[in-house]
Amino acid sequence: MTQTAHPLQAHWDAALKAKASGIRLIALDVDGIMSDGRLYFSASGDELKAFNILDGLGLKQLMQAGITVAVITGRRSPLTEKRMSDLGIPHLMQGREDKKVALLELIRTMNLEPEQIAYMGDDLPDLPALRFAGLGITVPNGYWLVQQHADYCTRSQGGQGAVREACDLLLWAQGHLDTTLAPYLDEPT
Repeated sequence: MTQTAHPLQAHWDAALKAKASGIRLIALDVDGIMSDGRLYFSASGDELKAFNILDGLGLKQLMQAGITVAVITGRRSPLTEKRMSDLGIPHLMQGREDKKVALLELIRTMNLEPEQIAYMGDDLPDLPALRFAGLGITVPNGYWLVQQHADYCTRSQGGQGAVREACDLLLWAQGHLDTTLAPYLDEPT
């Protein structure tokens, strides 16, 4: 099988690849990362959220490659709980404004070091966790100060494939991208 060239490989330098190659856990914020950051409410007050399907498959590919996925969010939402359950994400921590503290709790139970963690967030409550993690990732529509402290800012906007881009980065850096793409490139029998 030939090596698949990712269109963003030119933007992923050796230092970024080195950081991404040892990641065993990625923790994600929801609003602004897995969704576009806007809150939608129906006339009856029901909350609505849109999640990008590209992100979901990328997260499943990460988990199949042995990278644990966690979600740490400041809000509580049954929609988030349903989406994470549908994706099989094992760690969901809702109602946590103290995201670094939540991340520390999680990594203690998993016996991980900071350099084995990627954190993806877009706003000030994410900044302590992003700075603590070995690989901090944000989005171009994130808050400017978070962008300044991140190791990588995706090309895709939050809620529009940014999580998938981060997944591809980790899979590529760890040599799993071709394996995850192979089933879709196999010739029909």
